[in-house]
Amino acid sequence: MTDPLAPIAAIPAVTDAAAAAQEALGKVHRHPANRREWGAAATESSLRGARASAALDGGAVELSRDVAVQDPVLAGAMRVAQALDGPQLDATVGTWRRAPLQVLARLHTLAAADLVAAADLLGRPRAGAGERLSLLAQLVTGGTGVSAPIVAAVVHGELLSLRPFGVADGVVARAASRLVTVATGLDPHALGIPETTWLKFADGYAGAVDAFGMGAEEGVVAWVTLCCSALEAGAREALAIAER
Repeated sequence: MTDPLAPIAAIPAVTDAAAAAQEALGKVHRHPANRREWGAAATESSLRGARASAALDGGAVELSRDVAVQDPVLAGAMRVAQALDGPQLDATVGTWRRAPLQVLARLHTLAAADLVAAADLLGRPRAGAGERLSLLAQLVTGGTGVSAPIVAAVVHGELLSLRPFGVADGVVARAASRLVTVATGLDPHALGIPETTWLKFADGYAGAVDAFGMGAEEGVVAWVTLCCSALEAGAREALAIAER
C-alpha cells in the first residue's frame, strides 16, 4: 500500500526539519532534570501551550485571578490541556491510538463547551467533514510510516484547514498535534511547547495553513517545515524550563 506522505517526507527540506525536531526533543528528554522528575515540567508545558493556543483562536492569554477562567476560549483550552497532562494523558493517548475520531470529539467537547449553545453539537463534526476525518484517522492508526514530526504537522494542518467542527477547531488541532508527538514517542511526556512559536508568528502561521489547505506541494512543504521548526523551538523552551 502506497504511503501518502512518503513523497513529502522525501523532500530534503522536510527531512532535515523533521530530524532537527527529533534531535531537539530527544535532548529535552535526556536532560537530567527530566530524567529525575518530568511531571512539573510537563504541567508547565501544558499551561503555556494552552495559553498560546487560546490566544491563536482569539482568547485571552493571561489566566484570570478568579478561581474560574472567565474567557471561554481560554477556559476551553485549559480543559483540553488538563486532558493532556498527568494521569489523563495516558488514557487519552491509549484511545487516540485506536480511535482518534473519538478523541477529537472529546477534545472538541472540552474546547467548545462555553462556545456552543446547543450541547448536542459538541463533538459532532459538521456535514461534509466525515470523509476527510476518516482518512486522517487511517493515517494516524498505521496509514503512514513517515517520521512523527511530519505526521504531527499534517494532522495539525488538516484539522485547521478542514475546520471539522466550526468552533474551537484551532485548539483541537493543536492538541491533536501534541497527541501525535506523545503517541509516537517523539515527545512522550509532552514537554515541548510549540504553541508559543506559532503564536509568536501568528500571521505567518495563518498564511501557511491556508497554503497547506490548497494542497500544492510548495504549500504543504512550507507548512510541515514551519511545524517542525516550532517543535524544535518548543523543545528549546522546554530545555530552558529544565535548566531553571
